[in-house]
Amino acid sequence: MGMATDRKVQTLDITIPNDLGACQALVVELAKIVQEQKEQLAEQQLEINELLRRAFQRRSERYLANPEQMLLDFGETPEAGDAADGLADATEELLHVPGYTRHRRVQRPARNEQLPAHLPRREVPVQVPADVRTCPTHGQRQVIGYDVSETLMFERPQLWVAVRKYPKYACTGMPSCGVQGPDRPPSLVEGNRYDTSVAAEIITAKSGYHLPIYRQQDLFAGCGWTPSRGTLLNIAAAAGALLPPFIAYLRAQVLASGYLGTDDTAVTLLLPEMLPAVPAGDAKAQRIYDVFAQARAAGKKSITARMWAYRSLTVPLNVFDFTVSHHRDGPDQFLVDSQFQGKLIADCYTGYQGITLRSEARIARAACNAHARRKVFEARDNHPLLAGQMLGLYRELYDIEDRGRSLSADERLALRQTEARDVWDRLQALLASPAAVGLLPKEKMTEALAYVRNHWEALRLYLNDPLLPIDNNDVEQLMKQVAIGRKNWLFIGSVPAGERAADFLTLVSSALRNDLDVYAYLKAVLDALLVGSTDYAALRPDVWAQGHPEAIRIYRKEERRDRADAKSRRRERRRLHGTNSN
Repeated sequence: MGMATDRKVQTLDITIPNDLGACQALVVELAKIVQEQKEQLAEQQLEINELLRRAFQRRSERYLANPEQMLLDFGETPEAGDAADGLADATEELLHVPGYTRHRRVQRPARNEQLPAHLPRREVPVQVPADVRTCPTHGQRQVIGYDVSETLMFERPQLWVAVRKYPKYACTGMPSCGVQGPDRPPSLVEGNRYDTSVAAEIITAKSGYHLPIYRQQDLFAGCGWTPSRGTLLNIAAAAGALLPPFIAYLRAQVLASGYLGTDDTAVTLLLPEMLPAVPAGDAKAQRIYDVFAQARAAGKKSITARMWAYRSLTVPLNVFDFTVSHHRDGPDQFLVDSQFQGKLIADCYTGYQGITLRSEARIARAACNAHARRKVFEARDNHPLLAGQMLGLYRELYDIEDRGRSLSADERLALRQTEARDVWDRLQALLASPAAVGLLPKEKMTEALAYVRNHWEALRLYLNDPLLPIDNNDVEQLMKQVAIGRKNWLFIGSVPAGERAADFLTLVSSALRNDLDVYAYLKAVLDALLVGSTDYAALRPDVWAQGHPEAIRIYRKEERRDRADAKSRRRERRRLHGTNSN
């Protein structure tokens, strides 16, 4: 035994002192080292678990309220999803819960697979072989009817040139009268060479379908016109020059709505060759100059700029804003300097946290519960029981919101006050429990719970306002419109280009939010602005849609409704099973 101990001590390169006090001090020191190693191993294990989750697990954040109950993995295929729904329906029919009314699935009418009747038809002759037309015994056969088949065909869009002849009038023999002619309509570019329809297509392809300019070259070339990239950019810039007054109107409408959600994402901005001039008193221009000067001093060729989205919760409009940095100047200039007054829901970025104070309490900030829940979900591996309890409570909160979605504002507020407050009280008790308080300081779960504690009031602000959502997910979805485009066009070339991109995204995103044909809406806006119209209220996408029902994508409304119904049915089944198990 002594030899083994000697070998261990020799391996650790530790000399054991003969003094008892020194031995005790050594034991204390070794205990500290062991504890530090345990904490380090715990952190490394969390990192390993996170990497494994990102590499191999699905991205959806599904979790059960009972952490001891296991999941049945049906896979990701549509057939497996149908099997899962069928099994859940069969289980639901076997369960009987007193006082529970099961809502049967609404039978949707069978989808009409016939080709649309409004599409033009062209009869294509069918070549009939001679041996089919003629019988070897009786000669020529008679036609007794037809089997009609219809095949959808596709032709590339066709470009065409509008030729207008403007007559010139003069008095015969009277040159002093001069030459008279009709007024020419305003043009998008000099010489009226390109119509607004071309600009609308470029903007729709760039900001709606995320096609960079060089890919649009190929599309136009397939239609018979091969423009340079500079030509396409100049047409888009000419269209963008018409938009600022209308964008300012939409921005004012969003700010006046009183309820906003916001988020931002990164975009790469190329540095200019020359630093921009700074007009006296222009804080935004000064911020741009400072950021560019600092990047140039560091030898950089580009910087990480930001694209911000502001989504009104009461008016169907989205407004984007472009800044050269992630500084709080962005939301401060958009919200505080614009005298916005109302409720703002956002993540807990430090630029938002002090906005209530900076706005002199005109702005009340609500925090996003999806962020808080996600932090707990990502830290669940090392503390599955605690995580299961937290996620179970969050699931109850989201089930309450699902039930309140179809209610009036007053009914939703009453539901939150009577049911959601009780869940929050249980959540608060869990945060004060020994299991939650006794975590190691550097653990991921400790950070997740601290996030909830630090933003407790902001996370609960929605309880007292039925117009506030429980989370900011709808705004976060807007960031996908930027992120997908960013993977295609890669960078923004200048500050004016970034501001123009924000204007284009404002129009495209707002049109999509109202289920509009983006191209049709953009062309209508450009046509109206080109002739000097200032009736911006009529051009607001939700108002414009009322007069142009043919431009509304009805199938988008139906798809959204079907997804919401399916999600509600899944939550209803979970509530049923949870009630039965209790």
